[in-house]
Order: sequence, then C-alpha cells, then structure tokens
Amino acid sequence: MLKARLLLLLLAFFFAPRPSFSRAPYALRISCGARNDVHSSPTNTLWYKDFAYTGGIPANATRPSFITPSLNTLRYFPLSEGPENCYNINRVPHGHYVVRIYFGLVAEPSFDNEPLFDVSVEGTLIYSLPAGWSNHDDERAFVEALMFLKDGTASLCFHSTGHGDPAILAIEILQIDNRAYYFGKGYGQGMILRTDRRFSCGAQDPKFGADYSADHWGGDRFWNSLPTFGQHSDSVLSTKNSIKQASKSPNFYPEALYQTALISTDSQPDLEYTMEVEPTRNYSLWLHFAEIDSSVTGIGQRVFDILINGDVAFPDVDIVRMAGGVNSALVLNTTVPVSGRSLTITLHPTKGNHAIINAIELFELVLAESKTLPDEIRALQRLKSALGLPLRFGWNGDPCVPEQHPWSGVDCQYDRSIQKHVIDGLGLDNQGLRGFLPNDISRLHHLQSINLSGNSISGVIPSSLGTVTSLETLDLSFNFFNGSIPESLGQLTSLRRLELNGNSLSGRVPAALGGRLLHGASFNFTDNSGLCGIPGLPACGPHLSTGAKIGIGLGTFVAFLLIATCLTCWWKRRQNILRAQRIAARDAPYAKARTHFNREVQMGRHHGHEHARTAAENGPSLLA
Repeated sequence: MLKARLLLLLLAFFFAPRPSFSRAPYALRISCGARNDVHSSPTNTLWYKDFAYTGGIPANATRPSFITPSLNTLRYFPLSEGPENCYNINRVPHGHYVVRIYFGLVAEPSFDNEPLFDVSVEGTLIYSLPAGWSNHDDERAFVEALMFLKDGTASLCFHSTGHGDPAILAIEILQIDNRAYYFGKGYGQGMILRTDRRFSCGAQDPKFGADYSADHWGGDRFWNSLPTFGQHSDSVLSTKNSIKQASKSPNFYPEALYQTALISTDSQPDLEYTMEVEPTRNYSLWLHFAEIDSSVTGIGQRVFDILINGDVAFPDVDIVRMAGGVNSALVLNTTVPVSGRSLTITLHPTKGNHAIINAIELFELVLAESKTLPDEIRALQRLKSALGLPLRFGWNGDPCVPEQHPWSGVDCQYDRSIQKHVIDGLGLDNQGLRGFLPNDISRLHHLQSINLSGNSISGVIPSSLGTVTSLETLDLSFNFFNGSIPESLGQLTSLRRLELNGNSLSGRVPAALGGRLLHGASFNFTDNSGLCGIPGLPACGPHLSTGAKIGIGLGTFVAFLLIATCLTCWWKRRQNILRAQRIAARDAPYAKARTHFNREVQMGRHHGHEHARTAAENGPSLLA
C-alpha cells in the first residue's frame, strides 16, 4: 500500500502542469567611457561599464540636457582615429528593439563643446545632429529608433563631418514586443521608425515616461511644435482602465500619459498643431486619447474630425465609443507622406464644443539600407590587418552603407540579384602601406579593379587572385613584391591592364599573359631584373616546371650529402693511417736494440755448445 502511494506521488510530480517561463526581454545599457558598472537615479537603473566594444577615448562628460541619464563619463572619437567609429555589440537575440543613443559634451574647455556628426544603426543613417542641439533641453540630446535586429549583432556608428569629434554619453538597446508600433503594410520589412518627436499634451515641461523603458515625453512648449490654442486638463485616468486597455495593444502606454490633456476653448473650438518636418519623407503619426473630462459621460457627447495638412484623416472620432468607455485609452495611427516642410494636425469638433488630445508621437519612416555581403566585409578586415592600414582610414562598420559615408578607398555596387552591396574596386595607391597581400583578397569575388601602387608591400603575389574572374585592372607597381608571377593570373580572361613594374619579381612570365598582349591588353613588367620570356624582357633558359625544379633541388642536396659523407670517411681513414705511421716511427730505436741483444744471446749460446762439443770430442781433462 505504501509503495502504491509513493508511486502515485511520483507520477503526480512528473506529470503535474508546471508554469511556463519565458525568456526575459534583452536589455543592454552602456555607460560610455565608464570603467565600472554604474547605477543612475532616480530608478537605480544599471548601466554596464564600457569595455571591448570600440575604440575612441574615454573622458569626463557634461550633460547637455536633464533628459539624458545622469552619467558622468563619455567616449569621444577624434578624427585622427578615422571618420567612422562604431560600437559593435554581439550576441543580440533576434527581435524587435528600441535603440537609444545619448550625446554628451567633453568636460574640458579646450574641446569644441558642440560636435556635429551623423549617426547610423546597422548601416542606415538615422540622424544628423543639428547646430544648437546642446542648447535645448529636449529630444535633440539623443536619438531613438525602433527596428528589427536579425543577424545577432548591433552596429552603432558615428560619422565625422568635420565639425568636432563625436561624443557619446550612453547607449540603450531594449527588446520590445514584435508587434509594437505596428503601422500596417511594410511593417518589419526593412523599415526603421526614427522618433522625430514625442510630447504629452497639456504638460508644460518635458518629462520621463512612467514605464520602465523611460520614454521621453516633451511638453507643449516643444522647440518647434506649439499648439495654436487650448487649455490644460489635469484629470487623472483610472489606473485599472489604463492597464486593461493597454494590454489589448501591442504597445504598453504608461498611465501617466493620460493624466493631462489639451482641450479646445469655446472661443477657438479647433485644436491645431503645426510641426516642422523634412520634405519628401514619410511619417508615422500616433495620436493618443482618453476621455478624462468629467463633463463627458457617454457616447456622442464629444465627436470631432482629425485633419492632417487640411485633409480629413479620421472622421467622427468618438473617444468613448471607440475606446469602450470613459477613462480608457484610444490610439490612432496613420502614415503621412509629406511634400512640404510642415505637418499640421487639426482637431475639429462636430458634436460638442471642444476637442481633446492627450499625446502625440511622430516617427520618420526610414528604409533600412541593404548591407554588404558579410564574407566580403571579413575579407576587407583581413586586408586591413595584413596591410597595417592606418587609423585615419577608419574602416569600421559597413564599407558601403550608409551611402553618405563609404569606406575610404573602397568602391561599392548594389547587386539586385542578392539584394546586397558588393565590393567592385580597391584604390589604396600611394598610402604608405606595408605588410603583405593576403590570400583572403580572393574572397572579394566582384572586384573589377585593384590599385595598390606606390606602397611598400612585400611578399609574393597570391595565386588566389586568379579566381577573381571579374578583375579587369590590377596595378601592383612600385612595391616590393618578390617571387614569380602566378600562372593563375593567366586565367583572368577579363584582365585588360596589368601593372607589375618596379618590383623584385623573377622567373618566366606566364605564357597566357604573353599571348594576351596580342589582343590589345596593356601589361607592364619592366624594372623587374629577374623576369623573362616575352618580347622586351631577357630570354629564359630551358623552362622547368615547378616539380622538375623541386626534383633537381632534392637531387643536388642528396648528392651533396653523399660527397660530404665520402670525404668525411676518407679524411678519417687517412688520419688513422698517419697516426699508425707516427707510432711506428717513434718505437723503431727500442725495437732495433732489443733485436741486437737477442741475436748476441743466441750467438753466445751457440758458441758455448760448440765448446762443449769440442771437450767431449777431445776426452777428459788432464786436471780431472
């Protein structure tokens, strides 16, 4: 029985429904120039230290506006480090993001305290700082854009325009709902929403939003947008209704947004806003309403038309009917193509005497630029490293976009078949470059011209260049290239101009290149003392293939080893013979004396025997 209960408990544990946990939205806040993490007031928001994202120089900061976060450091980018500088952030999950970049001033009197520069995100130019931006306490102290990030990275670049050094106070990258600010056709298809202005109607001063993302709302005294007339209402919207209505929308609008409103007067029933905009642009307009006037309690008591530049965009707007009741949020959106330099919004009452509005948001629709092929960007970065490209070139971000700021020395072309930019030309002549030409240059498959003349590049010409079949011009003259001309260059059937003069090349010029001269190509091989094989150059000896050359070299090396070995053995044998002769010569006198002594002893013995034999023969001695 106990076992059965335990089994039931285990089954209940494993099969019981569990709460689902979703990944928290991605949020990255960087305090530029900070050496340690920082928490800013009043919300104690965490800003990460600025580390390993980019170059530039950290410095103390002066905040130009109270709208910018309360941070004390920034990072600025002197022109000596290149005209393009970027924050490159990796491992950003795929999704919809709001990106904010805050600008600051370097806190040193020797600096130009108002730099003017361009800002791009993911290769698309989204903002150009206007003159006087640091003298206004409004949204010009930062730029905000809503976009989809799909390739796992976020590239935020700052482009010098010759008016001071770009200085960045802080960066925010915050993930939002994928349907936030959905404006209909074209949404998410390479379209960026750049915040042009956002303000709370009826509020006198700009302020932070009440939501965690801290949207910044300008007041009615906004720098280039003033209502013609109207009066303020400080009624408070019900928190319950606000959240209930906001939850139905892909955007979560803060309840504080509807606590103030602008209401037209009896003498002037129309409410009118006129805003300065850029001509020939498209804008996404968002109008926020809530019936917070206690005098209106039901449907049909307040109805008005909304006109944009004189044309009715929203007829018969009844907030209570469309929002589902009083104290409930209503958001209207439309796309506005603008031909002139102004945008006028008019609220004209048709029932009741007054119109009402709570807030206005205006976004510029920016078509995202098509980026460069990633493989070609990597090839250029490898070339930058191999040639030791000076900092003044920059070469940060995307080489082709924004189109207003391409990389110096790089020519781009848009390929419609792949909807990407490609590199079709390199012009880096007479730049004092050193290093070598890497094999990765062959990854620039669309190159039509290369000019690296007048530098100090050494090493061999990479044979991989023969795979760039679109190449028409190759100028490597007046460098220090050595070795032979690769046979693969003969495969470049489109090559019409080849300049290799003024190097240290040697060997036979490929026959295919020599034959091309008969078809009008212009090749220059002069000032290379070791080249041969075509008219105008010395004649070559018997031509050997690379394999034959290697075989001859190996054979020569083996023969040398054999000869050296034989000579060594002969020398050692000769030394042994000489040593033996020296020993024999040293011991000769002693051997001769010993020989004479032995001979005398032998002769003495022989003489004694003879005497003995004589006595025996003569008989006994008389004395005996």
